[in-house]
Amino acid sequence: MDQFASSLGQAGSAMLLDCRSLEYRAVRLPLDSHALVVCDSGSPRRLGSSQYNARRAQCERAVAVIAEEEPGVRSLRDVDLATLERFAGRLDAETRRRCEHVIRENERVLAAVDHLEVGDVDAVAGLFAQSHASLRDLYEVSSDELDALVEIATSIPGTAARMTGAGFGGCTVNLVPRRELDRFGETVVRDYRERTGLEARVLVVQAADGAGALA
Repeated sequence: MDQFASSLGQAGSAMLLDCRSLEYRAVRLPLDSHALVVCDSGSPRRLGSSQYNARRAQCERAVAVIAEEEPGVRSLRDVDLATLERFAGRLDAETRRRCEHVIRENERVLAAVDHLEVGDVDAVAGLFAQSHASLRDLYEVSSDELDALVEIATSIPGTAARMTGAGFGGCTVNLVPRRELDRFGETVVRDYRERTGLEARVLVVQAADGAGALA
């Protein structure tokens, strides 16, 4: 994903990437009304690599179990919730939670694209909230600091917020109404310091074109 965005990104747009076919397309962001903001928690990732690999291994084992009876299943994108439920007795509870997150997150991505394309930021905010809760509760890759940043950010009306990246620290990504940018920055820095003792960095960023030849 990082390499695709760095080389093939389009200004003002997110990217919908199919990691199986490598097909991709730009998805216009609502940047007339909202700014894209990254909040750095100031909390370095802890156990990120090993825990990421552990979760991936759990999902791969679940796919192997399901594929024994469903040969068309190659990854969790081929599994719906009804199928996961049918195999629930053959998977431990933690693995089921991991898989449920991935299946629902795939659905949320497609729904977010639909809402972004018509400029329905309120609906996108709802999906961001669901995504963060799922990353926190089912996939268990959030942290107290990331949770605090999301809670503070969403106290600003009209803001969409969720953790981003591998988790266990790092950053959140936010869509913030432009009229609220100053209040957003002040509130995040002040309230986050009070809750965690850490200094958050609030960075208004641009979705830019990917890398290209310099003239």
